Amino acid sequence: MSAPVERKRPDMVTISDVARHAGVAVSTVSYVLSGKRAISATTRQRVLASIGQLGYHPHAGARALASRRSNVIAMVLPLRSGMHLPVVMELVTAVVTAARQFGHDVLLMTADEGPAGLRRIAASAMADGVLIMDVEMSDARVPTLRELERPSVLIGFPADPSGLTCVDLDFHLAGARCVDHLAGLGHRRVALLGAPPVVYQRDTGFAHRTRAGFLDAARRHRIAATARPCGESPAEARAAVEQLFRDDPAVTGLVVHNEAAIGHVLAALSSRVPDEIAVVAICPDHVAEAAAPPLTSVQIPAAEVGRQAVSLLMRKLDGGGVPESTLLSPVLTVRRSSTSP
Repeated sequence: MSAPVERKRPDMVTISDVARHAGVAVSTVSYVLSGKRAISATTRQRVLASIGQLGYHPHAGARALASRRSNVIAMVLPLRSGMHLPVVMELVTAVVTAARQFGHDVLLMTADEGPAGLRRIAASAMADGVLIMDVEMSDARVPTLRELERPSVLIGFPADPSGLTCVDLDFHLAGARCVDHLAGLGHRRVALLGAPPVVYQRDTGFAHRTRAGFLDAARRHRIAATARPCGESPAEARAAVEQLFRDDPAVTGLVVHNEAAIGHVLAALSSRVPDEIAVVAICPDHVAEAAAPPLTSVQIPAAEVGRQAVSLLMRKLDGGGVPESTLLSPVLTVRRSSTSP
């Protein structure tokens, strides 16, 4: 029979109060909370019932000291120019939702502190593991990640991913799939309007790989191809389109890999899509479906990437083995924007 306990506000209830109420040792309550030792089902249920009745919430700092686990993961998200926030927030939402399913909270770090920020996380008890976004081909954080004791997962791929755990859409194959589709329709001159110039200047991995996949596929099909960056504003997108067709008026197939510029590119092309210019986009499905005309597209599965990243990190935290590279296969959906030339 559980012992009576003086009624307290939930934020004042201690683990000792729970133990007294359940009629067990403090260590037993701790084992029920941490799962580090097997407890009989009857005792476990009695402890959980006391926790529920008293409204006990384990103090995060005390739990971290006791178990060396904070049940928090850090997500490093430098908010820099050229990052399309709707896609970023879809990914962040998926990470937070998936982390809660594993009983973890997410500490969002928006300051671009580079390697120093990673060392600061590792030296403290604020997070059990780290997710890294906006990965560059020669990312300055990679050597530090290889040295840290804290488990980490990169959402994106550097040039050399050895010794790391990385997950992302296979952007190289995504760029190739777009060209395969256009070539299959009979287009012989294609172009890529990609990310803003600053993204290429940083040598960001997803932009680099999309362009490489696009050009590799064009060579494989023996068709003419050109690739150039595209700014996000209406004026920048229009200028990119106009310059493209001044340089090569014979282009009939266009791939757009810049979610923020898609509407502006279509506006610059006016009524030429799809009768004169076939357009394929690499973007979220809802963006492609809302365009006029609806765009043939390769989906960016931001939510699935976020879920996979959290799952990989949790497996590493539990000491399980994980693959170094997890590449999600691109899916191309045909809509009204692409026809034969």
